[in-house]
Amino acid sequence: MAFHPFVSGKIHLNQYVNRLTNHGAVFHIHYWGATPKHYDNQPHLHSFFEICYVVEGNGTYIEHDQSYPLNEQTLFLSRPDMLHQIQSQQGMFLLYVGFECVPSESKKEWVQWIEKAKKCVNIVQHVKRDCIAVPLWQSLLIQATKPKQPFFQESVSSLAYSLILSLLQTFIPDPANSYEPKLSNNSSPLLKQATLYIQDNLSRSLKLTDLANYLHVSERHLSRIFVNELGINYTTFVQQERIKRGANLLKSSHYSIKEIAKETGFSTVHYFTRVFTSLMGISPGRFRALYTNESTNPS
Repeated sequence: MAFHPFVSGKIHLNQYVNRLTNHGAVFHIHYWGATPKHYDNQPHLHSFFEICYVVEGNGTYIEHDQSYPLNEQTLFLSRPDMLHQIQSQQGMFLLYVGFECVPSESKKEWVQWIEKAKKCVNIVQHVKRDCIAVPLWQSLLIQATKPKQPFFQESVSSLAYSLILSLLQTFIPDPANSYEPKLSNNSSPLLKQATLYIQDNLSRSLKLTDLANYLHVSERHLSRIFVNELGINYTTFVQQERIKRGANLLKSSHYSIKEIAKETGFSTVHYFTRVFTSLMGISPGRFRALYTNESTNPS
C-alpha cells in the first residue's frame, strides 16, 4: 500500500476530524499521525487509546517489561494508563491515531465494548494487507488530501468512524463469536455430522429426538456426546447456532428482524430478540446498527 503520497492528509484530519458520532457511540480523537521515520521514544503513558500501524521498517514495542517485535504490517494497541515505549534503530513508517470513547455520551453497549478493549491481551497483531483496517486507513488519507471536495467533512468522518471500529475489532473478538464453541480436530465423526445437520437446518424444528433418529443413535448417547465434547448440552448448542446465524444475517443482509427470527427457527420475533439480547448483551437492532456504517462503506 502506497501511503507515502498521502501523509499530508493527517494535517486535514487533525483539523476536521476530532469528534465522531455514529450509532450511539461518541469518540474524541486526540490526534492523527503519520511519521515516515519514527525512532525511539521515552517510556510514557496515555489516558486514552493509541493504535499504530507499521507501514515499513522494524522495531520493538515495550509494555511494562514485556517486549513485542514490530515489523511491516503490524498493528499494536497502547491501552490507557499502561506504561509503554516504541523503539527502532532504523526508524519505522508509522500511522497512528489517539482516541477515546466518551462514556457520558455513548450507549451502554459501546461503553462495555470499550471496557473489553482495556483488558485486551493480544495487543500486537500482524495483519494481512487486505485486513479491512488497512485499506480504510489508506482511503481516509487519500480523502483527507481533498478538503475542497463537496461533503468533505461527511466523507472523512464516515471513513474515520469505520476505521476506528475496524481497528477495535482487530483487537477485540467479534461479539458474534464470543460464545461460539469450537470443534476440535479430535471431535467424533458423529458430532461433526450432527453439527452440520443443525447448521443446515436452523430454520426448521431441531428436536433432539428427530436428530437422534436421523443419525440412528439414542437420544441419551447423542446428548452425552455434546456435553462431553463441547461442554454444553444439545439445546444450548442449537440456540447458540441460531443466534450466530442471526448475527451474521443482521450484519450481511437486508432482512427484517422478523424475517431473521423466522430464518433462524424462532417462533416469534420477541423470542428471538429476548434470546439474542441475553446471549449477545445487545439487542438485534442495536447490534445491526453497530455494523451498518462499516458494511455500507467501500473497503
